[in-house]
Amino acid sequence: MRLYEKRFRVPRTWLWCAVLPGVMTAAVLAPVGAAASAGAGAAAAALAALRIHRYGGARVVVTGGHLVAGSVRLPLTSLGMTEILDAEEAFPWRTRRADVRALMLLRAYVPTALRSEIDDPDRAEPYLYLSTRQPTTLLAVLSFARRSPARGVTG
Repeated sequence: MRLYEKRFRVPRTWLWCAVLPGVMTAAVLAPVGAAASAGAGAAAAALAALRIHRYGGARVVVTGGHLVAGSVRLPLTSLGMTEILDAEEAFPWRTRRADVRALMLLRAYVPTALRSEIDDPDRAEPYLYLSTRQPTTLLAVLSFARRSPARGVTG
């Protein structure tokens, strides 16, 4: 049972960044021949576009008993105090105040975030930092899921 699911999307203008490796590859291979240059340039651009698309493919999912953020899966019972960070508050937490042990699903193009303490003695991470465009909605869903009697249900 999924209570919340959000996929990060990179801004569409970022896909234009995939053109640069293609042009550079084609320019380097121009002395080899036009066909090789064009083919390698197209392949490099496609590979760069795929990497950019994958970067934007991270998901945040809240189920009845777990929070899945990218490759991290945490039981909701291990989450402690959770706070909403606006753009001004989130900046220090993803730069100078960031802890190297923290679990972070960070996307620089998403200015707001949610930060949750981790209250699990078996985990070394002090907190979880999630970039999100809708921190209020995510906080409400997490609060609901923690209080819900279906907390033990996994999805």
